[in-house]
Amino acid sequence: MNGIAIDPAAAVEAAMPRKRRFLLLSLAILAADQWTKWLIELRLPEPSSTEIIPGLFHLSHVRNRGVAFGIFNSLSPEISRWGLSLLALGALALVAHLFRGAPAQATRLLTALALVLGGAVGNLLDRLVQGSVTDFLGVYIGSYRWPDFNLADSAICVGLGLLLLDSFRSRS
Repeated sequence: MNGIAIDPAAAVEAAMPRKRRFLLLSLAILAADQWTKWLIELRLPEPSSTEIIPGLFHLSHVRNRGVAFGIFNSLSPEISRWGLSLLALGALALVAHLFRGAPAQATRLLTALALVLGGAVGNLLDRLVQGSVTDFLGVYIGSYRWPDFNLADSAICVGLGLLLLDSFRSRS
């Protein structure tokens, strides 16, 4: 070694201001997600759909008691609300652990984790408060239709995509 002592606690403390910026991204995702869901709930009756770009995109107001793409939507309301919330809390704990352990210079990894964190908290809040998640974005081409989703779902998917990309980068 070169004789320079490194204090691990000081290194972690020095990295925190940079990491806090990524937590601001999570907060922005959460705020945008909750605001857009509130607007949809206020302006569009449930269930409904308004075509925005014919043959491609609509705004809707649907409630999803399940997880992504309506998986587990047929569970009882109580199992859906509390069981899926517990699973989400476990996933959030894992994301928080990965975030804390990530190097402050790992921009792609921290961005990915921040996106997943903000989206997951947004959907978890819906599930705990309302018992289901509001979905409102619909994409389709002809008869091929993607299940309706929301901004939180989008942030989670982009974040998971970035995590996948990050896993392929060189570990030298």
